[in-house]
Amino acid sequence: MTGNTGEPRTDRPDVADGAALWRIAKDSGTLDLNSSYSYLLWCRDFAGTSVVARAADGTPVGFVTAYLRPDRPSTLLVWQVAVDASHRGRGLAARLLDDLAAHVVAEYGVTGLETTISPGNTASERLFASFARRHGATVEREVLFETERFPDGPHDPEVLHRIGPLSADSAPAAPAA
Repeated sequence: MTGNTGEPRTDRPDVADGAALWRIAKDSGTLDLNSSYSYLLWCRDFAGTSVVARAADGTPVGFVTAYLRPDRPSTLLVWQVAVDASHRGRGLAARLLDDLAAHVVAEYGVTGLETTISPGNTASERLFASFARRHGATVEREVLFETERFPDGPHDPEVLHRIGPLSADSAPAAPAA
């Protein structure tokens, strides 16, 4: 995928990245933390629809986990986006999303992206709204899961954000090298 000198490069995750992805998610302080086992499986089973950012030494410093919806294979569901604290504020999350979108549009014919965001998570709301603007896409929102659907205690509702249409023509231009 990409990476200019001095900035993290992006590519596919592999199983060896699972522990680092779990740590980045844990350290984020905002993501729902999944089991460490799930991050290992994610890096094995959904590597083709996910992306990791690597520092110069190859250490993961950010990621996007996503999958194609089984009942809507032209839709990519973004599960988690996380960037290590040492790399935040540099546009890395946006670049990860753009790189992943370019890949899945070209490889799988994806035409739409979905994600869920809890109310009040303004950083994620801004990230996905700016993604939609860069791609000339619209955003539709609706509550996907109400609070009472979560069996493990208080949980904010999850609002589904549908972004599309996406196409190779709507991808933002790559920065000049």
